[in-house]
Amino acid sequence: MSDDLAANYARAYGGKVGFGERPALILIDFCHGYFAEDCDLFAGVDAALASALRVREAAHGAGVPVILTNVVYHPGGVDGGRFYEKALPLRYFQRGNPMGAFAAGLEPRPEEIIVSKQYPSAFFGTSLASTLTAMGRDSVLLTGLTTSGCVRASCVDAMSHGFRTAVVADACGDRHPGPHEANLFDMNAKYADVISEAETIAYLASLPR
Repeated sequence: MSDDLAANYARAYGGKVGFGERPALILIDFCHGYFAEDCDLFAGVDAALASALRVREAAHGAGVPVILTNVVYHPGGVDGGRFYEKALPLRYFQRGNPMGAFAAGLEPRPEEIIVSKQYPSAFFGTSLASTLTAMGRDSVLLTGLTTSGCVRASCVDAMSHGFRTAVVADACGDRHPGPHEANLFDMNAKYADVISEAETIAYLASLPR
């Protein structure tokens, strides 16, 4: 990012959303396929998962709800619509395919909520917004894969549903640095605050229990 670009955007998009008082942590689509070198989904995003797991521990320690999302399709992908037709690697998310399982280290805990989806956003066609509202949550912390896909889509929808939205940059990943950085830049400009793992953990530690 050039200084000219940063200055240009700062003039128009220099605002901050800030943290909410009652957040929820969402871990988006950390599935095995992104870590399996023989899978089309492979993205080499081990550092993002490690960061997300640390944030997850901090969230549990702060009493903050943790929500995991995954993508699950009926055999043949009949419930995936045009998204399934367009994005060929989605075939790995047909129910029962081991590539669609949660990544090692992210085995769901009994108290965690799992939201299964068929489209990029964790909110589209799911009960997530209603669940967060019913739980009295006013904000979300987003982590996950991929930054340019399901994280971005979930970010836009979270903001559109009225939740203060923060994207944890260290805990998101993509198959190439270019789309990753470009989408973090754009989300930070228009939809959310892009923050570091350290900022996130410090915020969670500051919450009253």
